Amino acid sequence: MFVKKVDAREYEPKDKHRVIFETFDSLKTGEKMELTNDHDPKPLHYQMLAEMEGQFQWEYLEEGPEVWRVSIGKKIDG
Repeated sequence: MFVKKVDAREYEPKDKHRVIFETFDSLKTGEKMELTNDHDPKPLHYQMLAEMEGQFQWEYLEEGPEVWRVSIGKKIDG
């Protein structure tokens, strides 16, 4: 079950990562958010790996070609 959902398609490109990170930061340990996007959010995944390695779980729920959905879970309070 997802505590929060972010549909990145609703935001301007300059705001997407900020909104996603703010949403992730608001999660408690063990909670998950669902991210929906119109392209593979692999750059976001790499950014999270660089900045928060070990603090999150990433699982693709749907992998295009039109819509990508990802479950992002918080592993530890950070």
